[in-house]
Amino acid sequence: MSKVRYRRIFILFLVLITTSFTGLLMAQSTIFNIPTTDTVAQGKAYAEFDFLLQAPNSGFSRTYLYNPRLVVGAPGNLELGVNFPIYSTRASGDSASYGYIQPNAKWKLYSNEKQGIALAAGALLNTPLNNRSAQDSWGMLYGLVSKKVKSGNYGPRFHAGPYGIVSANQDSSKGPVSFLGPRAGVVLGYEQPIQTRISIVADWYSGKNGLGYLTPGVSITLPGNGLFNAGYSVGNDSWEDSNATKNRYLFFYYGITF
Repeated sequence: MSKVRYRRIFILFLVLITTSFTGLLMAQSTIFNIPTTDTVAQGKAYAEFDFLLQAPNSGFSRTYLYNPRLVVGAPGNLELGVNFPIYSTRASGDSASYGYIQPNAKWKLYSNEKQGIALAAGALLNTPLNNRSAQDSWGMLYGLVSKKVKSGNYGPRFHAGPYGIVSANQDSSKGPVSFLGPRAGVVLGYEQPIQTRISIVADWYSGKNGLGYLTPGVSITLPGNGLFNAGYSVGNDSWEDSNATKNRYLFFYYGITF
């Protein structure tokens, strides 16, 4: 085979590799835990599967979290989704599972690509699917602003905004408790591309409650509009004292837009 033909094949290979990764900086509906100001495009759908594994600790139990998600784009920069988180705790040959359904919606209120600014607001309802005698539903409302720093091809993007928990019973004398801890706080997010397919990312919910985690990690864009994130979630009360919940998790997820 001639050198010219080898060169043509090599060039064609590079073109195929390049075009297979045209999802550079694909819009993300979430970072790890917090929502972003991105919404799924109208007529598109986004499917995701999260897997969280509790880090080894001195106790005899370990918790696993499985969370399939589906989000569809609607007219007017609106997206509608549903999550099905399942917590499974295993200890000394015994196990317990808690399942939930979380319908949610997010609306991109404003976007100015030239200024790199976007605004969004959303809501989520968490309802238990089992063990309902011991727990109840709660809702969350949030608002977000994001700012993309224009710095070549790899400028960072920041997210910030408030969140609040509504319809949450914290008094066991009045029925099943639905949410413990502070019911309002802030969310923060950070995305820093380091090359065409890889970004350093992190997000944080404030508050010592079920949402209060800091999760740094890496995000990798895959062929075929895929996305893989890997990180480490640390609960805000993780090292509070010797009786702290030790809520630290390895966090992995795969998502795809279709």
